[in-house]
Amino acid sequence: MSYTCALSLKKIKDYLAGAAVVGFDFETSPIEEYRSEERAALDAHKAAITGVSLSVSEDSGIYIPLRHRAGRNIQKPEAVMDYLRQAVFENATVIKVAHNLAFESMFLYALGVIVQPPCYDTIAAAQLTLKSSTTFRGLSDSGLKTLVPQLFHVELPDFETVTAGRFFDELDPQDKETVRYACADSDYALRLYHLFNGWFDQYLPRHRRIVEQIESPTSVYCGLMRYNGLLMDRAAMEAKQAEAEERISAIREEIAFLIGDVEIGANASTSAFKSYLYKDLGLPVVKTTAKYQEAADDETMILLAAWCRENRPELTRLFELVQEYRRWGKIKGTYLDGYLRHINSATGRIHPDLMPLGTETGRFAARNPNLQNMPRKGSDPIGIRNMLVAPEGYQVMELDYSQIELRVGAFYCRDARMLETYRGGGDIHAQTTSVIYNIPIEQAADKSAAEYKDRRAIAKGCNFGCFYGLFPKGLQRTLKFKAGLDTPLAECEKIIANLKAGYPQLSLWQEVVKRQAKVRRYSETWLGRRRYLPGIVSDDWGKKSFAERCAMNTPIQGTAADILKMAMARLVVELPEYPWIVPVLTVHDSLVFYVAEEKVQEAGVLIKGLMERQPFPEFDVPLVAEVATGTNYGELDEW
Repeated sequence: MSYTCALSLKKIKDYLAGAAVVGFDFETSPIEEYRSEERAALDAHKAAITGVSLSVSEDSGIYIPLRHRAGRNIQKPEAVMDYLRQAVFENATVIKVAHNLAFESMFLYALGVIVQPPCYDTIAAAQLTLKSSTTFRGLSDSGLKTLVPQLFHVELPDFETVTAGRFFDELDPQDKETVRYACADSDYALRLYHLFNGWFDQYLPRHRRIVEQIESPTSVYCGLMRYNGLLMDRAAMEAKQAEAEERISAIREEIAFLIGDVEIGANASTSAFKSYLYKDLGLPVVKTTAKYQEAADDETMILLAAWCRENRPELTRLFELVQEYRRWGKIKGTYLDGYLRHINSATGRIHPDLMPLGTETGRFAARNPNLQNMPRKGSDPIGIRNMLVAPEGYQVMELDYSQIELRVGAFYCRDARMLETYRGGGDIHAQTTSVIYNIPIEQAADKSAAEYKDRRAIAKGCNFGCFYGLFPKGLQRTLKFKAGLDTPLAECEKIIANLKAGYPQLSLWQEVVKRQAKVRRYSETWLGRRRYLPGIVSDDWGKKSFAERCAMNTPIQGTAADILKMAMARLVVELPEYPWIVPVLTVHDSLVFYVAEEKVQEAGVLIKGLMERQPFPEFDVPLVAEVATGTNYGELDEW
């Protein structure tokens, strides 16, 4: 292999001359203050780029040592990085290839550089290729040290072997093993680029477009969000933590007063507590687990509480307390203890891992911590969102796609009533209220009507489930647990029948989608993001029914996810001109930013315009991004 150490700018320029595709990779090491901290080398706030490897062709690469503590480094590393910024990272004529592009993007963003398209993330490409006939690779299957032995039959040396317990900046950059390790990462990223594109072109051409135009710019955007993080009001969180501990202790004592010394554990789901409910109290089994054991989840507690109100009113208080105990336990464990544990010591912020391909439909997932599942105002007695605050001189800005899945659903099913409602800027929930109750739209939208609130709750339940094959029992359950409405099953059946009659194209579209999925064994988004559904031909009704729901869910939820990511890709191109717009988070269908106070109006107009742009030529339903701003994430004022 032709791997060499580059110690002059001339050698770098000669190597890159005429290259249209460049693989690159960074080696990083902690700065002095954080060298005793585990994983600090992976944090762009606690580490610096030790060296850069570049590859322009198979079996070749150069390693540019910037900050090694042994051996020789290139002179003027800042000038070298400035050259690479212009020649590679911001060059619109060069395809930039990296394995885990979000990582490299994060370290470049720390230097004020935003990687510009065209770019290519081979870890995203890996997750859009098949590892079996019907299964795509997961994130855990997509590491470079996993892929290279599988696809090239070459064992790459691991980091621990090469470094022998040292940081990378302690290695001699002139040592051939150091150079080999560094250059192999960029060389094999480039090889994966060619290998995956060949595979896409042969088997799934539309996935190549998704990787190049959607997922790779999204990886860059993830690097920006990861670097920026969210500022936490630590003092307020610690105060609420103490308050939560007191509340949990008080509830536990009240439960103990009712049930004695039965051990309930941290979540009131111990086998002793279940035995007390079903054996000692003789309560009915209203729900079972997948293994046909008595359930004790939140839904079960709600169902048992409802049963007790009718049959054992003296036990109603117990179930109210259990639900409250669990709610406070989750608030403390997940949101207070969990978020505090992840506050970065260098920044005072949380920097979650955001995974753009964390779900099968292409929606984001998050971990360490999962900021996607923050409670809404109505179910959050401590106001956890209020503790995510704007830094001084900035405001929090959120732009949320209004009813994007319903708009995408209307686009797919082509129902005239739905399309007319959205194109005319109408109220889809009022329209659905009108449809399912056979009342004029004016009456459905009348907020002073006695039945307005309940009817609208039912319409919302229908709207958010109708595209995914809503069943009467499912609607009944949704209304029970999300809207607090006890709706008879017969009424739910009538509501769904009216819904299908009022939106006739909806049912037709659902049947076509299920039929197509049964023939193809997969469903896909408008842009071709595929999801295999082998269970759709199963003899097991449960598996088949689940696959049918996935067949209907994937085009809508997946296309909505694609639209959000396309907005991110547009932002990546624009953000170098707007350094006062700071991306920090995505939650479901929204993007969250910190924006300089004096630039709020300008930022809102810019981002809203980028998000509402027609995502692809066929999409003929207006997109609406609602803007809200404030000093913290929990108290945002809508524009």
